[in-house]
Order: sequence, then C-alpha cells, then structure tokens
Amino acid sequence: MFDFTETEFSATLCPETELSFPKLNSRRTASSYQRLKRIFDISVSLALVVPLFVVGALLVLANPFLNRGSLFYVQERMGQDCKPFRAYKFRSMLAVSKISRGPFDALEKGRITWLGHILRKSRLDELPQLFNVLRGEMSLIGPRPDFYEHAKVYVTTVRGYRERHRVLPGISGLAQTEIGYVEGRDGLERKVAADLIYAAEACIRLDLWITWRTMLVVLQRKGA
Repeated sequence: MFDFTETEFSATLCPETELSFPKLNSRRTASSYQRLKRIFDISVSLALVVPLFVVGALLVLANPFLNRGSLFYVQERMGQDCKPFRAYKFRSMLAVSKISRGPFDALEKGRITWLGHILRKSRLDELPQLFNVLRGEMSLIGPRPDFYEHAKVYVTTVRGYRERHRVLPGISGLAQTEIGYVEGRDGLERKVAADLIYAAEACIRLDLWITWRTMLVVLQRKGA
C-alpha cells in the first residue's frame, strides 16, 4: 500500500492540480503553523455559528415530520493521540440502541432518513462539530475521526492508522475531498494513506486548498 511516492499519490488524488506540499522543517515553523491554524479554526467556527443555529432551528421544526427522534447524534470517536472524545452531529439516521455494523462493514444506508440524505449530501449534518473545534478536540481540516470501537480495531490491524492520529481530527480533510466516502479494508487503507500525507505535509496553504475543495464538494452535493 505504501509503495508509491507522495508526489505520485498526490497526482493520483488530484491530477488536475500541480500541488507541492512543503514540509514543516523546524519546530518554530510548526509552532507558528499551529497558532495560525487555531486562529483560523476559531474564526471560521465563530462565523459559522449563525448558520449552525439557523439550520438547527429549521430541523427542530422539520424533525417531528421527517426525521423523528433526537436532533443531535453524539458518538465517541478517536481523536488526537488515539484518545476518545464525544463528537456531535445532526442526526441523519434512524436511531438504534446499539451499533451492529462491524469495523469493515458497509454503511447501513437503509437507516438514512429522507431528511438525513439531504443533510449528508450538503454536509450540514457536520455543523455541530464546530463545538468540538471550539473546544480544541477537532480542527476544521484534518483526518476524519472514526467511531472509537471501530478505530481500536483499525489501530491494531491497519498499517499507519495509529500514526494518522498525531494531528487533530478534522471536519473535512484530504481523504474526504480527494477520495470521498470509502468502504471496506481497501478503502480504509486509501484513506489512511491520504491522512498520512496530510499529517506529514500539513501547512496553511494545504489547509486553505482543502477548504476550497470542501466548498466545491458541498456546492456539488457530493457528500456521503
């Protein structure tokens, strides 16, 4: 899985672009980047609080008719340094008492509600994770966090999975914009490969590029 070079992989991900990913080659550069990234995260999250509350208010009205049940979905996920945290989303699937899907099983698409499909396609279901960003548990850009119980399996069975957690997880990331939704072990390994590239090459320029790519995905309604 790791026989290709980073340049070859980035070309495979986005062949229409000519991106170079400059390395963070000093502690001072890394520290400056982390400060700028945190300022960016907080500023954008605060700017999106109003849309978050508007969407929340509309869902309060729509849920009783189109998506009966709780407004929010809270799930324990694996964060930086493989530590668990509680991630928040607008609920898009029928509620179940226990998750039966295995770590390498396909998404239970039959559980996605009609309103849930709209939320997922537009990525609006991710908006509550802005609270995770403001709390410092997530970033706007980074590897997507997985369900903690599944992630514990991946850590011991998927090469490179543990290393992707050396950075904060994100609402969107390189794997989400350039690969999209994946299923099975092969898909997970492709996602991890992209996440490892991001973790190694993270910089403001790359974060801004992923932000732009995320906006295109949202506008084109290419969510899962």
